[in-house]
Amino acid sequence: MCFEDEAGQSLRPPKARTWARRGCTPVAVVSGKGSGRVSAAGLACYKPGTRSRFSYRIRLHTGRKGERRSLSEADYAELITAAHQQLHAPVILCWDNLNTHLSGVMRTMLQPHQDWLAVVQLPACAPDLNPVEGAWSTMKSSLGNLGSCNTPHRLAAIVKNRLKRIQYRPALGDRSEHQLEDAVGVMQGDRRRARKLRVVQQRLRSQAQPDEPGHRCRGAGSQRPANPP
Repeated sequence: MCFEDEAGQSLRPPKARTWARRGCTPVAVVSGKGSGRVSAAGLACYKPGTRSRFSYRIRLHTGRKGERRSLSEADYAELITAAHQQLHAPVILCWDNLNTHLSGVMRTMLQPHQDWLAVVQLPACAPDLNPVEGAWSTMKSSLGNLGSCNTPHRLAAIVKNRLKRIQYRPALGDRSEHQLEDAVGVMQGDRRRARKLRVVQQRLRSQAQPDEPGHRCRGAGSQRPANPP
């Protein structure tokens, strides 16, 4: 099961906490000029009996004329395909109702992969059902000091470094079952969508298999060992 979400960051840093000596107001000089921006898409992957994985893809926007200002359908398709190749298992994709996710181009790209890909749309205005939201909060809380970041390329390098750190944080793991149960509870009013989520939950449990000897997963996840047979 994979949860997907996206975020963006410009040269203007977010609010963050800092410290200074008593009586001295801390001042951080940053550069908010320019139209550079970095878009990122994150994919939190969960598989029963294994550690979770966090994959990402970033796109740099320099503000040139005619340049796309967000991630394209091809970027999402490459991220999903890479996750499938790493997991070696069918993918149950849970994401929001972004216009790019619902476009005809995206449906055309996902149509040939129905043998290993199942898509579930999360309800609107429900960020608590998506564990990737915690990754963005962690990333942006460490971007408060961007004094040395004055170009979009430098910003992309910093964002990539922060996302690389998140890949090895175990706090993002072992929440797929709870996220799915919460989603089913929220969607009780929509019987068709709730029924689909229950089918996905049964499918996820039926695919639970122990890890192969000597196999080591990359990315974030818990240190809990697989259940003994």
